[in-house]
Amino acid sequence: MSIATKKGDGGRTRLPGGQSVPKSHPQLEACGDLDELVSQIGFARSLCQDPEVGAWLKSIQEKLFQVGAALAAVPKEGSQPATLSRELLPELDAHVRRIEAIDGILRDWALPGGHAAAAAIDVARAVCRRAERSAVRLAEAGCLADTEVLRYLNRLSDVLWLFARLLELRAGAPNALRPR
Repeated sequence: MSIATKKGDGGRTRLPGGQSVPKSHPQLEACGDLDELVSQIGFARSLCQDPEVGAWLKSIQEKLFQVGAALAAVPKEGSQPATLSRELLPELDAHVRRIEAIDGILRDWALPGGHAAAAAIDVARAVCRRAERSAVRLAEAGCLADTEVLRYLNRLSDVLWLFARLLELRAGAPNALRPR
């Protein structure tokens, strides 16, 4: 078995269910954005020295595979496509509540770059927003089987922003957009 099947050499691939599409298909664009997000979170996690945030990032990476399955699912009448677990969104909401309750987290807009792992998480957040825009385009075209994906990606970008601010706060790294 080889990863190089050469079946996509002509610029086409198959969606789950067997439909042949060009590799520029909006569903593949969305899945590619999500793949980049998983990789960027992995990069951030590799830089993260905070065990708690590192564990949260790994858990999110694992859950993003469910999001990918939902993005790749082809909506068909009469069939049940892959859907997100309904526990995913409350888990992100719990992160928001927990981190926003920490004194000093929401002082100002942040200027990324004062802390390496936090900056990598900020890049992941930007990629997450792109993945969200791709998912919105799929939903608008009627090609998104589970719109819970939209809520998840929107909330995830908020959580990633908070993770970056938490790392900066814990490290004492300056991040204020406007120095005081």
